[in-house]
Amino acid sequence: MKKVVLAVLALTMTTSVMVSCKEATKKAEDAAEATENALEEAGADLKEAGENAADKVKEAGEDMKDAGEKAMDSIKAAGEGAMDKAKEMGEDAKEAGEDAMNKAKEMGEEAKDAAKKTAEDAKKVVDHK
Repeated sequence: MKKVVLAVLALTMTTSVMVSCKEATKKAEDAAEATENALEEAGADLKEAGENAADKVKEAGEDMKDAGEKAMDSIKAAGEGAMDKAKEMGEDAKEAGEDAMNKAKEMGEEAKDAAKKTAEDAKKVVDHK
């Protein structure tokens, strides 16, 4: 009878260990599946985040390109404005120079006429004596 009790006890323990092993295997399979699902989800999230980052970089690049083009247009417009103003100032200086030359010529003529009149007056005074 002892042998039967020991055999039943051994059989019970063996069955218990086998059930525990089956449960551990099932739990390990569930954990592996959960890990696989989490990794797939994380991979999808990372892919989406990478695509979003690439889109943002592309947008920033386009914005920088637009800003650069606007800056170049502004610089070009400013340069053209400066050239127009310089040309205008040059024309104004030319006109002022011509006016000054004409005024000097006029003053020279007046001085010449005054000198001529003075010479004539002096000649008259000398001739009358």
